[in-house]
Amino acid sequence: MEVLTLFGSFILLIFIKVPIGYAIGMGTMITLMLFSDIPLLLITQNAVAGVDSFPLMAIPFFILAGNIMSTGGVAKRLVDMASLAVGRVTGGLAMITTVVCMFFAAISGSAMATTSAVGAFMIPEMEKKGYDRGFGASIAAAAGTIGVIIPPSIPFVLYGVVTGTSIGDLFKAGFFPGIAMGVGLMITCYFISKKEGYRGTYEKFTFAEKWAKFKDAIWAILSPGIILGGIYSGVFTPTEAAVVSVVYSAIIGAFVYKELTFQKLYDALRDTIIVNGLTTFMVGLSAAFAAYLSMEQIPTMIANSILSFTDNPILLLLIINVFLLVVGCFIDNIPATIILAPILLPIVTKLGMSPVQFGIILTMNLAIGFTTPPYGIDLFVASAIADVSIERMMKTMKWLILSLLIVLLLTTYFSPLSMFLVNVLK
Repeated sequence: MEVLTLFGSFILLIFIKVPIGYAIGMGTMITLMLFSDIPLLLITQNAVAGVDSFPLMAIPFFILAGNIMSTGGVAKRLVDMASLAVGRVTGGLAMITTVVCMFFAAISGSAMATTSAVGAFMIPEMEKKGYDRGFGASIAAAAGTIGVIIPPSIPFVLYGVVTGTSIGDLFKAGFFPGIAMGVGLMITCYFISKKEGYRGTYEKFTFAEKWAKFKDAIWAILSPGIILGGIYSGVFTPTEAAVVSVVYSAIIGAFVYKELTFQKLYDALRDTIIVNGLTTFMVGLSAAFAAYLSMEQIPTMIANSILSFTDNPILLLLIINVFLLVVGCFIDNIPATIILAPILLPIVTKLGMSPVQFGIILTMNLAIGFTTPPYGIDLFVASAIADVSIERMMKTMKWLILSLLIVLLLTTYFSPLSMFLVNVLK
């Protein structure tokens, strides 16, 4: 009855449009009042303790770095470089959008930031070249999901804090699955573009022009290399890497590309404060929710129930994936990660799966939820930028989601895709 009340009240509050952070806290409070002698002070204590974490400091810095780079000229240079690589291929602009999202993912750590930053200038550009606006919005939304898979990743930081898993290992493990997502989307774009008649950019560049574009973009290209190289080599921690990312992006935007003004910096700081405030509020109350689950041993109960259903590891992992995909349709990845990771991790570890690999699978499932109604935050962002209905976007989005699901299955059942880099660098 406790489990039913806890999750039932939480789901009911979400459906009546109560903000997720409040729904988590109120669901915990209702259950404590009805079924437990534990004082309500538990919520406050664990909410404060939940955000009192050094690794969590990486989140606002990665958000700020993404905001600065999206306004400081970095994103524009990445587009120029991507156009040299794939611009003339069938569906070239769609592929450029995907490639830029992959680079931007290695800077921002956020799906929404990636979609909004890249989509803001690529969707109108695609429309000018004859692409359907709905398709342009769809690829921006789908490619934006890579923002939380290619490191650095804000959800990886949260998962690492909640489960005690190495954040550095999670960053290593997300690299190849993120690239696989990008490749899958580009292949899908090629076939959609071939069917619809979307051609390449037709632009021919001389060697001198290519060299000039490369020199102009070199500082933007170095950014993810510095961040990831520093983490992988052990020079600095993920949290320190986030600070390095902010300093680097500010210097490049202000003194190299000279596009980062005081007003743009102020706007980036303001947006970061707002987003981080919302995130921290959800993280705190989610920590209280998770603490109550742990005290009542609810994760163990749920794990045993699922394991009693079947002992077939292939079927169990498929059930978990379907469950996470459904959850991702309704709940943001931050509270979902904090609530579900402690519940599902004991199940997959009994199957012999590494906590690192499961962190990638969980995040990837919830990221796909960014592109599916009714929550679909990437859908909403791309829809607003393109001024196009979600129904129109779904005509091509379904094929893009299918390619992401194929990569998800590969990541689930072929562990070297995520664990190869972790094992090699160890």
